[in-house]
Amino acid sequence: MTKTKIAVIGGSGLYDIDGLEGARWVTVETPWGAPSDAILTGTLDGVAMAFLPRHGRGHVHSPTSVPYRANIDALKRLGCTDVISVSACGSFREEMAPGDFVIVDQFIDRTFAREKSFFGEGCVAHVSVAHPTCQRLGDACETAAKAAGITVHKGGTYLAMEGPQFSTLAESKMYRESWGADVIGMTNMPEAKLAREAELCYASVAMITDYDSWHPDHGEVDVTAIIATLMGNAEKGRDLVARLPALLGAERAPCPHGCDRALEFAILTQPDTRDPVLMAKLDAVARRVI
Repeated sequence: MTKTKIAVIGGSGLYDIDGLEGARWVTVETPWGAPSDAILTGTLDGVAMAFLPRHGRGHVHSPTSVPYRANIDALKRLGCTDVISVSACGSFREEMAPGDFVIVDQFIDRTFAREKSFFGEGCVAHVSVAHPTCQRLGDACETAAKAAGITVHKGGTYLAMEGPQFSTLAESKMYRESWGADVIGMTNMPEAKLAREAELCYASVAMITDYDSWHPDHGEVDVTAIIATLMGNAEKGRDLVARLPALLGAERAPCPHGCDRALEFAILTQPDTRDPVLMAKLDAVARRVI
């Protein structure tokens, strides 16, 4: 058994965690640059917690400029074991309405301007992201959402677009009708892939703010309406997060789905040919296997 440390990466509208004991903001240095912001640490119901505002306090990072590698490295470096991503999204499904939450279990990655791996020339690794989220964490998020009175949908495919612009009508219809996506956002990729490389369990809670642009009765995305829905969703999101420590517990067994052993057979580069500079940068994310 190991000690649980829950990390929450908060998206648009969620910038802190209420009720943390011993709360303090800590600055973490990483070989991948600075994270989005300092990280709020403390305990909640006896469980260690860490909170990272994805866009930084004051919302200074666009979806493209979020330092995803530094964020995941910093959480791993702090000893986090489980990562809950909370983010705003648009919906492609009538039944997934603004104000509802979706526990995402699949992704379509349409981002193109972001570094997507800790590995590369000098140390090649291939991890599986066939199932990119942790079912155990997703189940806990669903239970917490229901207990908080949130309308929640278990399972859904998240289309990750580059942004920062919203979809065209043609894109929105294609993602919904041809590709079968359920929700659309700009930040869960490459975050989920990097969490898997860092052997961190990862769950995605998508908070719906709008119907993107496909819906005939809602028209194009309206930022004013999104912000109004965000404020209500943020309160729900804090309530969900507050219930997670009791559900996950202060100690944890190895992940039954193998998230914490994702690098077991992933590194292909032989030890004597690995780049020492890159290996030094991997000291946190891949410490278990190197």
